[in-house]
Amino acid sequence: MATLQNIQEAVQAGDTAALDTLLEQYLLKGDPDEQYAVMEWLQEIGFIEEALRVVEHLQYMFPEEAQLRVDRSKLLIDADREDEALNELMAIPKDDELYPQALVTLADLFQLQGLLEAAELRLDEAIELMPDEPLLQQAKAELLLDSGRYLESARIYQELESRKVVIEGVNLSERLAEVYSAGAAYEEALPYYERALKDEAQPDVLFGAAFAAFQAKQYELSVNRLDQLLEADPDYFSAYLLKAQCYNMMEDYKRAYDAIKEGLARDEFDKELYLFAGKLALKLGKGEEGVEMLRQAIALDPEYMEALYALISYFDAEERDDELLELASMAVESGNDWHALYPMIAKAYDRTEQFGKAFEYYEKAYPAFSDDPEFLESFALFLVEEGKRDRALEIIKQLQVLEPENPQWFDWLQSFE
Repeated sequence: MATLQNIQEAVQAGDTAALDTLLEQYLLKGDPDEQYAVMEWLQEIGFIEEALRVVEHLQYMFPEEAQLRVDRSKLLIDADREDEALNELMAIPKDDELYPQALVTLADLFQLQGLLEAAELRLDEAIELMPDEPLLQQAKAELLLDSGRYLESARIYQELESRKVVIEGVNLSERLAEVYSAGAAYEEALPYYERALKDEAQPDVLFGAAFAAFQAKQYELSVNRLDQLLEADPDYFSAYLLKAQCYNMMEDYKRAYDAIKEGLARDEFDKELYLFAGKLALKLGKGEEGVEMLRQAIALDPEYMEALYALISYFDAEERDDELLELASMAVESGNDWHALYPMIAKAYDRTEQFGKAFEYYEKAYPAFSDDPEFLESFALFLVEEGKRDRALEIIKQLQVLEPENPQWFDWLQSFE
């Protein structure tokens, strides 16, 4: 007869054919309690179809056992067979002691389907049946969080915390911090992060605390938490960018740049690090370093708009038109709508006396920049110089509408008459 050890060995070997044969033998003669444990183990390691075979065999043996219906419904949800899961749960009568558990599983199913109101109704019914069950209160708090009702979620967690409720695997202070952060109430989140860190300074909690402090403009506190985090886990890559952003907000650009370079030494494939490094290098007057960093970001993602815009803006300011046009042509040829780049491309063509191409890109830029006085002024000047008086007059009249108090546009109109 197949044994539990045989089944475990087949799983470890990845031999699904042998596993099927062994399960068939095992289910014929195995102990039901042991089979139930095997079902839980298979579910835990992701062998959902095999776990379903076991639970369905147990249901055949014990057709009135509601727990098996709940267990099978959860497996069916994992297997994306939601209609079957719903049928299982709806078959559990209201007078069964497992009916509240069925309601919670139904709520999970409805939440998964985005039917949040239906999920809340099931949870409320379960809470009415078992008002003192903390797990139901927590499930309601998580549903409210998923619904974007952050204050209501926080109130439930605060009540659980004030009652000193213990829920296995859940740190209530941490959950409160995360609920407040999700609702952008970062100041309110910070004291709960501090409480959670006193219990255990886990990396994700440290990062959450650092991010909340950053959003609350407490940059030194954020850096302190990030230093703690990086000391414990130097490969927590997102911490380097946040640390650099803190120093940037503190206008300590050198330390910001050092933090970014430290991150790049750990992760040389993070385009966001290269982008921020490039911007900081340019801010520090390290032009060529900045250009190289931005080029690295674009090499990692040729359609990385932020990096393209930053580098092309720098080339535009420095009038490095050949490099600008080479980079811009690569971007435009990708087929995307890069309208944010068009005004700079137009000016580069104008400066290099490629006036036909300049006019083409001014016109391409116009729909997106038709309410931008700075762009319209450049376009109008170009049109005047190119002798396109009728089109220039249209743009000047538009400028007069946008900025009626600016006498320059009236003078321009006068000069056209």
